[in-house]
Amino acid sequence: MDYTERGAPRNSKTGRGLGISEPSEELHEGGVRSRDSSCACAVRTESCAAACGDMEFCAARRTILQLLGTVVPADRPALLQWMRTTRDFDEFTQDNNDIMLKNIADDLRNCLPLETMLSSEHLALQKIQQQPKPTVHVDAFLYDEDFIDSLCEEGKMSRNYCMVCGSHQTAPLGFISHSFSLMELKFIYHHVLPDLSGKVLVDVGSRLGTVLFGGYLYSSAEQLYGVELNGDFCQLQEMVIKKYQFNDRIKVLHADICTQGSLLQNADVVIMNNVFEYFLNEAEQARAWEYISHNVRKQGSLLLTVPSLEESLSVLQTNIQLSPWVKEVPLNYDECLPEDTDREALEQIHLYEIL
Repeated sequence: MDYTERGAPRNSKTGRGLGISEPSEELHEGGVRSRDSSCACAVRTESCAAACGDMEFCAARRTILQLLGTVVPADRPALLQWMRTTRDFDEFTQDNNDIMLKNIADDLRNCLPLETMLSSEHLALQKIQQQPKPTVHVDAFLYDEDFIDSLCEEGKMSRNYCMVCGSHQTAPLGFISHSFSLMELKFIYHHVLPDLSGKVLVDVGSRLGTVLFGGYLYSSAEQLYGVELNGDFCQLQEMVIKKYQFNDRIKVLHADICTQGSLLQNADVVIMNNVFEYFLNEAEQARAWEYISHNVRKQGSLLLTVPSLEESLSVLQTNIQLSPWVKEVPLNYDECLPEDTDREALEQIHLYEIL
């Protein structure tokens, strides 16, 4: 299907910022008042009547509207657009975004088994079992370290396995995740990627939709596309999109990425989180990477991968030459991050600019 046929809006009216919709306004001496509401709600609130019960809120809102009234009418649309999309309000909205993502994680946990793997993922399950040491899949978005600790205390999970059955000789289990953690999502959208206003982002193998949901809340991307081959995961993503009303900027395509050339060609950012290794055999991986390299060609666009392209391609037989195709962008893994950050996980994230 052609990219433009999927209805990507050319000028999205929805950004992140303060979530302000285009108001119907008229000027009065006291500032700006909505024609259809005596409360003059330019900012979306749960209930205007309930909000007006809070005098501090009403006073703040009145001040903002009065300030808008001082702006030259010709400049007001640009100001409102800035308020919708700017990152300058992140410090005021960040906590709410974190809470929403944690609520989404709660919803998804209730729909999935503890290992977050589906019976239909035959090859992935087989490859996990073939790891050099016992390895379990623990989805990093659904289960952070504190959650894993609580599961271990309840006896529902273990971090170790017995090397000699019945003895005290134990070793750490290997953990693998096919999703970014909340910390990794924030690092990607706040420190790795530039301002995405007006941009199209494509997540290859969107699985649970974590990259899409994080992009909706943490960025101003105009459109976020997820391409997922597994129909069950597509349904889970659609469930979240509907519940949290993300459908204005998120679209999930149940498709093989090797059928989405037009989408890849028009993307400004493509994200690939260890997307092929556990789900395709080597010949299929090589074919998929060749397709990616032929279609992700928009000059100046960005490709974010885990692990690095060099590592992913080193075990495959392909004709891909990296130096004429991409240039790696150095990342600062220490930038503005909490002390307890898992630096090793962040160092698996690599960013490339398409030449």
